[in-house]
Amino acid sequence: MANYPKYYTIWHKLGVNGLKLTAWLVLMFLMLPILVVIPLSFNAEPYFTFTKEMLSLHPDAYSMRWYAEILHDEKWLMAIKNSFYIGISAALIATVLGTCASVGLTNPKMPYQRLIMAVLLSPMIVPVIITAAGMFFFYSKFGLAGSHLGIIIAHAALGTPFVVVTVNAALAGFDYSLVNASMGMGAKPLYTFVKVIMPLIRPGVISGALFAFVTSFDEVVVVLFMAGPQQTTIPRQMFSGLREQINPTILAVATLLVVVSALLLFTMEYLRARGQRIRGGQV
Repeated sequence: MANYPKYYTIWHKLGVNGLKLTAWLVLMFLMLPILVVIPLSFNAEPYFTFTKEMLSLHPDAYSMRWYAEILHDEKWLMAIKNSFYIGISAALIATVLGTCASVGLTNPKMPYQRLIMAVLLSPMIVPVIITAAGMFFFYSKFGLAGSHLGIIIAHAALGTPFVVVTVNAALAGFDYSLVNASMGMGAKPLYTFVKVIMPLIRPGVISGALFAFVTSFDEVVVVLFMAGPQQTTIPRQMFSGLREQINPTILAVATLLVVVSALLLFTMEYLRARGQRIRGGQV
């Protein structure tokens, strides 16, 4: 920038620094409400506010009692078990369906591609409460409402669009000459998919599976419509706790969910970077 006037350089630096400052302010605005929950979960008193002892950093003001209570509360243990069971099952179904749909839709000979894509992505666009109400009335006719299977299928339907989007992104730069070469060598379609296509799109598939799991793990509206007492998940238990009896155990669970979410975000970022390296031929 030596050829530009001095005032241009000054304004450029001010603009860059202002943009960075704005980005940090927005980040803090978004993160502070989440970060406040973490110290409150260690409050020794059954309050949702900072006590004077906590503000003065007195050791007796902090405790792990609410985390210990999670392990001794049957409702929370059942909710955690259900959330992981339903989330993992729904993610597996959504990953298989979304991956197959994405591979099929990338075929230029596939008819009505845009219409099918619109239908697959509709759960991301339609308000969840409308989807939940429709699922409840539809699944009730087949006796699936109030069952684990019904919630798993419903969550798989909500998670499939995320798999379709991520796998489509992974297939965007895919070299289909590799598929033609494999088929030309006499390989069967299933073998070609497993040995040629899947290794190259694996980061996108895993990212889609993680998105589908998070979607199911965090979903509460469909569960409120369809779940019975034995299908209570973590979000529904938190909702019930806030409505019926405020308990700081909710803050401990929320802190654990923040940690899990952070780990999933780091995993997705790693997979995204790895996918870029694979497409660039560096791996």
